Amino acid sequence: MEYILGPKDSGSCVFCGIETASDEERQSRLVVCTGRTAFVMMNRYPFAPGHLLVMPYRHVDGPEKLDPEEHDELFRLVRDASVRLRKAVRAEGLNVGMNLGAVAGAGVAAHLHVHVVPRWSGDTNFMPVLADTRIVSQALSETRDHLVPYFADVAASPLVRAEAAG
Repeated sequence: MEYILGPKDSGSCVFCGIETASDEERQSRLVVCTGRTAFVMMNRYPFAPGHLLVMPYRHVDGPEKLDPEEHDELFRLVRDASVRLRKAVRAEGLNVGMNLGAVAGAGVAAHLHVHVVPRWSGDTNFMPVLADTRIVSQALSETRDHLVPYFADVAASPLVRAEAAG
């Protein structure tokens, strides 16, 4: 509700600036893992507990605009997020995908992002179908804190260490 009711800066992107953000800001923005050109964060409006977004730092609106390094890291992080999410929340399945453009359902169409949504048998009920309401059983900050250790080896990869040293 803070975001919905709070003031909006129409000139800024909610996903931009993570690469220069402090650790505290990254935590408050629900970032789970950072790489050299891309990062993983919690979705503030999840379809399921553990709903992640994987995206490049660079503000682009489509995969065709990524350079090869950005493309490779983005989809490596999608793979890594899929593996870790299955373990962390014992997901029985995953929905992985992109909504490219507002007409395709993208809430933030100007900044490319990939959704990684955990799924379980019987996880859809009448609330999202009839009441357009989502039920999440855990606070987002608690879910983020639970997920971070599962990504520790990704954040400690040689690619990220090289950036931190440089």
